[in-house]
Amino acid sequence: QVQLVESGGGLVQVGDSLRLSCTASGRTFSYYSMGWFRRAPGKEREFVGVITWSDNSTRYADSMKGRFTISGDNAKNTVYLQMSSLKPEDTAVYYCAARRSRSRPIFDDWGKGTQVIVSS
Repeated sequence: QVQLVESGGGLVQVGDSLRLSCTASGRTFSYYSMGWFRRAPGKEREFVGVITWSDNSTRYADSMKGRFTISGDNAKNTVYLQMSSLKPEDTAVYYCAARRSRSRPIFDDWGKGTQVIVSS
């Protein structure tokens, strides 16, 4: 069984930076990509960004571009989300997800999330 475990969340101030980490353990796969999603209070889950391991390319939601950076280590099944210039609207539970196959465009494995609270 695969486990994705996020860490690094917490309470920060407006304008602060924070780095989230996610590591897959257990019966892991050679993932095609790993990404981040978030769910703000009272809102739907939204896509944050993803890294594709074949070429280390990244893609972000438009609203995250410029402030959020995804990186990672494929060999360690670890992905990071560096967030800067945090705003109150970035308050959310952040989830890590992993996609196993290029041919099937869904995220197969999910973490339980880590809470980020941006206080003004």
